[in-house]
Amino acid sequence: MNDHESVRDAGGVRQPVLYLSHGAPPLADDRVWTAQLRAWGAGLGKPKNVLMVSAHWENAPIAVSSTTPGTPLVYDFWGFPQHYYEVTYDAPVAPDLARDIDRLLGGGLHQDPSRGLDHGAYVPLVELFPDADVPVLQLSLPTLAPAELVELGRRLAPLRDEGTLIIGSGFTTHNLRWFGGMSADPDATPPTPSAEFDAWAAETVAARDLDALVDFARVAPAARQAHPRTEHWAPLYVVLGAAEASGLENSSVVDGFWYGLSKRSWQFA
Repeated sequence: MNDHESVRDAGGVRQPVLYLSHGAPPLADDRVWTAQLRAWGAGLGKPKNVLMVSAHWENAPIAVSSTTPGTPLVYDFWGFPQHYYEVTYDAPVAPDLARDIDRLLGGGLHQDPSRGLDHGAYVPLVELFPDADVPVLQLSLPTLAPAELVELGRRLAPLRDEGTLIIGSGFTTHNLRWFGGMSADPDATPPTPSAEFDAWAAETVAARDLDALVDFARVAPAARQAHPRTEHWAPLYVVLGAAEASGLENSSVVDGFWYGLSKRSWQFA
């Protein structure tokens, strides 16, 4: 029996795969967006555990977060009011999931015992699973190369049949020059490049055009402006790889803009 079979045979309901735009700590104050995420979470039911791939943890070789209960969250942001640094999300840890990932990736998986969940993980999880009763493990981005991340997602895909919900957490457009600060209007008309990239992303994901998505830097309008650095788009590729075997069928669950940035998010069946 190979490692993929051992995970599948453990049973469980096949989980969807999510790519979500995670906002920033002030997401908690946005009534519309939090309501969208809470409704989404309510429709998901309760998975066995969650594997979170956040734009805010790049580490090679690939690593997983702590499986020690009580590991503090990572408040990896600066200059916000104090109450954003007092948010807690004490979800159970997921050592069994870490072992499954180690098998699927061929062994030697690094674990960072000091690494808690960063804001790309806990900010949306507070809304999706507010009771903090689902075990969570975070996985680092070992590269930003789209094709390599798709392959990583393919290797992780068997976890879905074990009941693991795989979530890629980033931002569909992420150019902080467009972010006018918290005194700006979050619902203002977005910059043209942000709107153009969002429209292309919506159309291309709906068409399930994996080749175009992988080649986004060359074919997408305003790609360099929408993502001056690609770490917030990169988690999508892990999601695409994990969803590929089930056909990339998807729905755009959240859309619209927040301080000029596209918050579009997808669920893949």
